[in-house]
Amino acid sequence: MAIVVVGNVFVDVKGFPDNKYIPAGRNAGSVEFVHGGVGRNVVEDIANVELRPRFVSMVDDNAQGEEVLRKLNNHKVDTRYVVSVPDGMGIWLAVFDSTGDIVSSISKRPVMDAMVELLDEKGDEIFADADSVVVELDMDKEVIKRVFRYARKYRKKVYAVVANMSIASQRRDFLQSIDCFVCNVQEAGILFVQDFSGLEPEALSEELARCVASARIPAMVVTMGSKGAVYADMQGNRGVYPARPVKVRDTTGAGDAFCAGVAIGLTYGKSMEEAIGIGTHLASSVITVSENVCPRFLPKELGLDIEIEKEE
Repeated sequence: MAIVVVGNVFVDVKGFPDNKYIPAGRNAGSVEFVHGGVGRNVVEDIANVELRPRFVSMVDDNAQGEEVLRKLNNHKVDTRYVVSVPDGMGIWLAVFDSTGDIVSSISKRPVMDAMVELLDEKGDEIFADADSVVVELDMDKEVIKRVFRYARKYRKKVYAVVANMSIASQRRDFLQSIDCFVCNVQEAGILFVQDFSGLEPEALSEELARCVASARIPAMVVTMGSKGAVYADMQGNRGVYPARPVKVRDTTGAGDAFCAGVAIGLTYGKSMEEAIGIGTHLASSVITVSENVCPRFLPKELGLDIEIEKEE
């Protein structure tokens, strides 16, 4: 039994200025290379809560891909369903300002034919005993179709996150089959073709409730950075959860950690508000460092009554 995560692996190339960032100028600073990708981040965050998630993905068939697998295996991620192929990983290049916010980025996405073949061949054994499924919604459409097919077949709850909302917004029909969709306020604006940027949390939760009801999306959680997060579902429930005040180093991966926490909480019996609390805890631990994932936590530290799997 495990949470199954279906998503991409990226290599993140991140630049940080020593002083104030000058968009049109030359900026002295530091450059870091870290393993990233929404799916990879989420699965490692789940593993860092001492769970044993199952990862469905691809890596390059070279030393860099082997290093990604080695690190995931060290964190006790089940990587049996990660295939090694040429150009299996994407690349994300990002520049940050002195406050830790992204000012510019560009990405190269991997071709996903190998993952389609993997799901056709081994989908039943991947999903049959899953506790739940977390999927990166903007992957290849054929991958998404297969994930939902197996989730329906085995009656598994599906939680979704997104790397590129411009792609995901073209798949609104899939959102009606998701138990909970997690995104940030800018991404929610793209999805619903509205400008939410000026809304305070209470106003956004009210507007979100209206949007999910009209779009027939079962439930959504929208993060608002330092303003916290809001949630709403089709039953009319909605609310606001405050952020934790911390010193920001790098916001990369915070949304992925938040999604991992929400998925963990909802998978293992927590209410929406409790699950958002776990997500907030994990996200706040990520943004204080330059790593893309949270540090290790024991389940009981997050209010989870889960027995840790014993090492053999």
